[in-house]
Amino acid sequence: MGENTASKNHLPPQAFGVSVDTNPQSSDSKWFDDDGRPKRTGDVWTACAHIITAVIGSGVLSLAWAIGQLGWIAGPAVMLLFSLVTYYTSVLLTSCYRSGDPVNGKRNYTYVDAVRANLGGVKVKICGFVQYLNLFGVAIGYTIASSISMMAIKRSNCFHQSGGKDPCHMNATPYMIGFGIAEILLSQIPGFDQLHWLSLVAAVMSFTYSTIGLGLGVGKVIENKRVRGSLTGISIGTVTQTQKIWRSFQALGDVAFAYSYSMILIEIQDTIKAPPLESKTMKKATLISVAVTTLFYMFCGCFGYAAFGDQAPSNLLTGFGFYNPYWLLDIANAAIVIHLVGAYQVFCQPLFAFIEKEAARRFPDSNFVNKDVKISIPGLRPCNINLFRMVWRTLFVVTTTVISMLLPFFGGVVSLLGAFAFWPLTVYFPVEMYISQKKIPKWSTRWLCLQTLSVACLIISITAAAGAIAAIIHDVKTTKPFHTSY
Repeated sequence: MGENTASKNHLPPQAFGVSVDTNPQSSDSKWFDDDGRPKRTGDVWTACAHIITAVIGSGVLSLAWAIGQLGWIAGPAVMLLFSLVTYYTSVLLTSCYRSGDPVNGKRNYTYVDAVRANLGGVKVKICGFVQYLNLFGVAIGYTIASSISMMAIKRSNCFHQSGGKDPCHMNATPYMIGFGIAEILLSQIPGFDQLHWLSLVAAVMSFTYSTIGLGLGVGKVIENKRVRGSLTGISIGTVTQTQKIWRSFQALGDVAFAYSYSMILIEIQDTIKAPPLESKTMKKATLISVAVTTLFYMFCGCFGYAAFGDQAPSNLLTGFGFYNPYWLLDIANAAIVIHLVGAYQVFCQPLFAFIEKEAARRFPDSNFVNKDVKISIPGLRPCNINLFRMVWRTLFVVTTTVISMLLPFFGGVVSLLGAFAFWPLTVYFPVEMYISQKKIPKWSTRWLCLQTLSVACLIISITAAAGAIAAIIHDVKTTKPFHTSY
């Protein structure tokens, strides 16, 4: 993610009355890329920071529970399978950043642009609907997860002070409102290209709490002096046969959610400088990021399951499988909150940019939509505020916060989001675009293999969605809107 601070919401400088000479021989060409936009300065490490911020999210905390439903054989195998599929389809997707020539072809700035260039037709609308709806859902999921972590800090201190005698129930609503206020402020950052510092902080935080969760899991296994769990997962008796089936389906969604980032891959790739080729840099960043996150996932999920067996909590650091050291849990949950604050922005910026681009296209003469207001702050540099951006992004955050108060079901929401996004955004569209771009003959061996992969992943997504919906229905029966307590 480079410091491309002169761009605004993926619109070229010409859209704002700036004269740009895109001739490579021009004396100004060193300041602009081949599309007339300010030079991209991102590299493999900034791309890794964005991917890790997006991938090692709150999903890592549910992996011990997911492995607990599937067991020692299927659990790690499913996680490895998802990592391989995600890496492979992400590599396919990186080649779709430029249309035609991989060096000088037309750039596709967003995922939807790539689908438009390679597939076109109604698939563009379907892709846009699925991508932006999922980004909206991720914002809700992160709001819920952050409030749970904030409450976990207060609850761990409460447990410590009362010696575990006080159940320490509390309402989630104030914490969701606090998270929403923070996001309203951060959402005023104009574009994806100016988030590199936030992604770096969030990536460090994700490693922090993942490492603490891993350390606590290892410590618990040592304390127990044995490895808990079974080859086939949670035992019948602890749950019914029907519950085990639905939970196993939900676990697939949890793992899928833990690897979801393809929906913003093209947007990340659009921040990378060239040479070398953007696709080459992005493939390297994808390999590093998926390998690192899979290693973390395996350790966190497996040691969490080994520590608690059938009693593995749905959220490793807030389900209170661990109570002590309470101060370490506080640090881990604070790191989760900081990470989610950044991850919220990384996921939502493509949606922000889409709405603002459409508004500028439809209302080119509107001062409210297009004009920046310069505000002078004593002691600080003047800042430009776009009124439309401020109003629309504030309303977006308010909406996601209110919906989070109505649906505070961490496990079910995480699983449903993973199931909903995995097949279309991680598998189907990358496969179809690659087939179109490379002109792979229909019914050829390669075409059949790619379609088989797509159909298999569709079945997994449908199965995971069924388990997630069953979990949400169960939670709805026991929860009152705006009065959820933990």
